[in-house]
Amino acid sequence: MAALCRVFLASASLSIKSLTEATSKPWFLSSRSKFTRSRIPPNVFAERSKEHEKYGGDPEQPHKLHIVTRVKSTMRRPYWEKKVVKSLGLLKAHEPRVHKNTPSVNNQLKMIKHLVRIQPLKLPHGLPAEEDMADSYLNTKGELVVRRLLKPVEQKAIDS
Repeated sequence: MAALCRVFLASASLSIKSLTEATSKPWFLSSRSKFTRSRIPPNVFAERSKEHEKYGGDPEQPHKLHIVTRVKSTMRRPYWEKKVVKSLGLLKAHEPRVHKNTPSVNNQLKMIKHLVRIQPLKLPHGLPAEEDMADSYLNTKGELVVRRLLKPVEQKAIDS
């Protein structure tokens, strides 16, 4: 058995040598498999602290809520992406949903980031009171606008 292996290896090396002599380009045998280190450029892993100013975020004070809007269809997408879209309640396109900024939600959003638009929820007037919730709405910039109703001023009684 060992003799057969030696004969086979010797004949293979002779055929490779004859091929390299026949052509001026050397032959390289590729030993790349699916378990070798991937060829990801190093700029993918670079520090991205400069992008916080670009997108309006603050790394020390992250926002508490996301506004997630599905902008692409789930047709011809894998079943796991459809499952995540359904679990986040993004069944209709261009319908915003509010989600917490937690690691579990962020991991789900990472899987479907090519299908959705994610914006921070901004509260320019602070959190609305319970009675003002009915008169609040989300605008296109990701701000929660509260329409506060004017209350009549009580007239003070004049003592004369």
